[in-house]
Amino acid sequence: MITQYEIYGMTCMGCVAGVEKKLAALEQVSGVLVSLEPGTASILSPHIISLEVLQQALGDKYVIRLVAASSKASKQDKQPPMTSLGSQGAEQEQSPWKQLTPLYLIFAFISGGVLLSNLDGFQTQPLGLVFSEAMLDFMALFYLVFSFFKFLDLKGFPESFAMYDPLAKRWSFYAKIYPFIELSLGVLLLLRWYVPVVLVVTLIILGLTTIGVLQSLLGKRKIQCACLGTALKLPMTQATFIENAIMIAMAVYMLL
Repeated sequence: MITQYEIYGMTCMGCVAGVEKKLAALEQVSGVLVSLEPGTASILSPHIISLEVLQQALGDKYVIRLVAASSKASKQDKQPPMTSLGSQGAEQEQSPWKQLTPLYLIFAFISGGVLLSNLDGFQTQPLGLVFSEAMLDFMALFYLVFSFFKFLDLKGFPESFAMYDPLAKRWSFYAKIYPFIELSLGVLLLLRWYVPVVLVVTLIILGLTTIGVLQSLLGKRKIQCACLGTALKLPMTQATFIENAIMIAMAVYMLL
């Protein structure tokens, strides 16, 4: 049975992720689809769950109201229990790599900018030196650009980030300051200040995140990637693992 509800109080994709997580944790629920606009939730369960139980699960931050219920079988009934990524969940499940187009463009623009800024160096300086400088520029721009998108929704980012990062799950304050950490690391790399320290910190924070990403991928969890904050609705795919692996590999190379 699929039951439709209205949910009031959601303001960002972080809210959507939080609502989905809370509703999916209920024993009677086998599937959840939450949409930020217009603020709805579809719950798959053997029977209609009382509003009191749902409201207690959501807490005081959100208000839930019953809209309609249907006992007709649907495609969702035949699928394994899962949570969605919001109103575009079905589209993301069908073509997750296509949904990562913004990520590809960001990497292309960063790489192009780094190449152009070091073009003269490749012609006049030792290749190894220019290559190292180019990698530092890439890492700096990576941190700055990715922190920018996180700053677009500082309120919603921590909850989405805590869906998979091990440290953010245990320490909410870490998730709240993570965008500021990325911003600081990017600035330090551009200025070439404390580069060895920045590289070690990179290994630690991205190493932890990569572990969480790998666990989510192996567990086939359908969650939103918070690498570009919550402003862009990106699904968690192997691309998230690859982008972290690239940064970790660069940090290891620079330290060695």
